[in-house]
Amino acid sequence: MPTVLAQANSQNDRRITIAVCIFLTAIVWVVFGQTLGHDFVNFDDDRYVYENPEVSRGLTIDGLKWLLTHSHASLWHPLTTLSHMTDCQIYGLKAGGHHFTNVVLHNIGAVLLFLVFRGMTGCIWRSAFIAAIFAIHPMRVESVAWVAERKDVLSGVFFMLTLGAYLHYTRVPSLSRYVTMSIFLACGLMSKATFVTVPFVLLLLDYWPLQRANNFRAWQGLAIEKIPLFVLSAAASLATLFAQTVTMASLDQLPVLPRLKNAVVGLIAYIRQIFWPTDLAVFYPHPHDQLNIWIVVTAAALVIAITLVAIFSRSSFAKNILTSSSGGSGIYFCSSQCLASFKPVCRRGPIDSLIYRILESQCC
Repeated sequence: MPTVLAQANSQNDRRITIAVCIFLTAIVWVVFGQTLGHDFVNFDDDRYVYENPEVSRGLTIDGLKWLLTHSHASLWHPLTTLSHMTDCQIYGLKAGGHHFTNVVLHNIGAVLLFLVFRGMTGCIWRSAFIAAIFAIHPMRVESVAWVAERKDVLSGVFFMLTLGAYLHYTRVPSLSRYVTMSIFLACGLMSKATFVTVPFVLLLLDYWPLQRANNFRAWQGLAIEKIPLFVLSAAASLATLFAQTVTMASLDQLPVLPRLKNAVVGLIAYIRQIFWPTDLAVFYPHPHDQLNIWIVVTAAALVIAITLVAIFSRSSFAKNILTSSSGGSGIYFCSSQCLASFKPVCRRGPIDSLIYRILESQCC
């Protein structure tokens, strides 16, 4: 009898899972399907696609060599470049086709987000809720509706594939599963530079919900396990820095202190925009040294307070919530924002596109 009941529950869960995936697909296309009728914009779309001769001519042998050995819009992300070339090969310079690819990738990312979180936590409805919020959150508009932000939706797919492969590996560790996960990580690194922080997210997942370690020796082993992943991230970082040397903003132009102030305030700005997404813009000029000191102090105090609450919470429920939702997304977007604030080309304030994987990691 328990076997029959278990089978019935399993079939019911499978039906719910399929229904949720269909629902996520529907809301993504209801909201973002309208972009198929949109044109390119004259902000970065030109450099990425329609005025870039290497990309706009589609898939060629010379183009494939170029994407591996040259920067694209001052960045090294060969898989993103390859996706743009493929679109040009299929659709030419008809913007609707390029937008279609963005929506498809976002759709895949939202469904994978649900499936991975369901696998990690066993909670269908909570995972469905988070995936639905991610699928149609106003902060997603920049990443999905802007062709030049292909790197966000593409790296988002590889982020979820990396997490799913890592979950698969932790259940039955093997070399083949580790290699699979590493390949997805490498693909993500070749899609967007801020993917370099993902190995830290995997360490956080080891704490919760995977609970793979409970003492220093175990954590030491898990850190050693991630060394090849950190090596991949370091290599991608070097490639990105090399690609960006032509547009490097020196410390004379933008000193360290204004960068730090912007990073701290940006963290709180991101949290506010997640819960109250207003005053959004395609570009936020860097405030340089014009931020009010009290705003910086208040933002720093909030960051410290959130961190302390997460560390010293004694409630297991609160601990899981704070170290997973706040911690998972916190580590990702703190490191991403700091990288964005200090990277050579940074002359801008908070970057909405960083929220793409921040929201993905909200339940990690």
